[in-house]
Amino acid sequence: MSSSAQTVRLGSPIPTPIAAKPADKASTTAWIAVLAAMIGAFMAILNIQITNASLLDIEGGIGTGVDNGAWISTSYLIGEIVVIPLTDYLSRVFSFRRYMLTNIVLFALFSAACAFAHDLGTMIALRGLQGFAGGVLIPMAFTMVLTRLPKGQQPIGLAMFALSVTFAPAIGPTIGGYLTENYGWQTIFFVNAPPSLIMFVALYFTLEKKPMQLSLLKEGDWAGIVTMAIGLAALQTVLEEGNKDDWFQSSFIVKLALTAALFLSAFIVIELTVKKPLVKLRLLVQRNFGIGIVVNVLVGVALFGTVYILPQYLGQVQRYNAEQIGLVLAWTGLPQLLIIPFVPLLLKHFDVRFIAFVGISIFAASAFMNVNLSPDNAGDQFFLPNIVRAIGQALVLTPISVITTAGIAPSDAGAASGLSNMLRNLGGAVGTATLGTVLTKREQFHSNIIGQSVTLVRDEVRDRIDHLIQYFMAHGVTDAALAQHKAIGVIGATVHRQALILGFGDTFAVIGTVLALAALAVLFTRKIQAGNGGGGAH
Repeated sequence: MSSSAQTVRLGSPIPTPIAAKPADKASTTAWIAVLAAMIGAFMAILNIQITNASLLDIEGGIGTGVDNGAWISTSYLIGEIVVIPLTDYLSRVFSFRRYMLTNIVLFALFSAACAFAHDLGTMIALRGLQGFAGGVLIPMAFTMVLTRLPKGQQPIGLAMFALSVTFAPAIGPTIGGYLTENYGWQTIFFVNAPPSLIMFVALYFTLEKKPMQLSLLKEGDWAGIVTMAIGLAALQTVLEEGNKDDWFQSSFIVKLALTAALFLSAFIVIELTVKKPLVKLRLLVQRNFGIGIVVNVLVGVALFGTVYILPQYLGQVQRYNAEQIGLVLAWTGLPQLLIIPFVPLLLKHFDVRFIAFVGISIFAASAFMNVNLSPDNAGDQFFLPNIVRAIGQALVLTPISVITTAGIAPSDAGAASGLSNMLRNLGGAVGTATLGTVLTKREQFHSNIIGQSVTLVRDEVRDRIDHLIQYFMAHGVTDAALAQHKAIGVIGATVHRQALILGFGDTFAVIGTVLALAALAVLFTRKIQAGNGGGGAH
């Protein structure tokens, strides 16, 4: 089927190529449009993580505390999660071309505006708007692969999308850290301007003009839109603030959790009963799509979780600066540039389920390699696990995408794209919050265990305190009581650091376990038959 024929079947504003092509080849125009869209998806995902290595600098620049700085990343993610499922509907209302180009411009403008924020409230608002505009670019790119490329070339497009999803989070802190250390944190918000200009020009000339369908506004699932937006925003706030406020010990968290539960439950009921739902939840009953979504969520937990935990470890335990953290994480991203282009070739010769299982298993192995952390584990010790993780991640997203979309009709491509991308990002948000809680609780657990052994009844502890007292007295502390206080403080800090290291090791164990479950889930999907975009088909 040609791309043009696909457009007629879909009945959507996806533009037709200038000239029809054979069934197994897309037009040059289609490929330019797809490539430009991939730049957009890459930049949108990059901006979730680009601030991670630079949070301390941004917090200092806008004058907020460490506890609130995480909202700089979270507000962007909330914007993305809310808008992704809206994208299919709004692109039909305002036309695919107009909606895409408008959001490219808004994404660049809101990004630049973040650099001029001088307080936390303004930064949160601008990052939320940036995410709302950038989130559109992720499902749009995925949809273009499914609607503008023939089945035989979709694995190539899906590999490009996988590169955006896995490479962008890994390289984001690297870019952000380098720019922050050398040019100031404001510069990380200007990196979107050149790619946005390239995207805009390429899509302006390759997407066909279509009229708006404002009449669809009357048919909109507005109850679904409102309940989803409130429910997801409340849920994300619970995830972000829960650990800091000791979860349900806080009345604020309890109220937000009830709000999220109420509105998301209403959203699910609405989507299953209305004639034209915002999100086609019924797609989840399709075996491969449903299981593929579960795997996507679990992989999202690990994908976002590792990019959250590793910078935290390097910053808190090893005292790395933003640029040093970015350089360590770079070795998770760079190898993927070499591996992912060959994944479509693997899909031609191996069962797609086997490739996904192997990729997730390698990803899991890289997490388990970091379980036994010690004070000696710094950047160099993460080199091999990061290389292993890069290999695993490179083999994960493309096969999962093929499995998930194999039975999806072209008319459902936009809905499937929105649902898949929203839930993967939501999985990342849940994973980040869960890992933060695991870290806190396990650090407390290990601190109590170690503290039971580090007592004054032990000779080696008293000897260590005496040596530290002598050290402080020899280095300018004249008061013996103050020297003793400092010595006990050093012992306490050592216990805390060791407990924190063990806590980080436990978080990697959780990530590895989640991925092991994802690998097992893949085995329950149906084999992709020839002609459905599977491994043996192309």
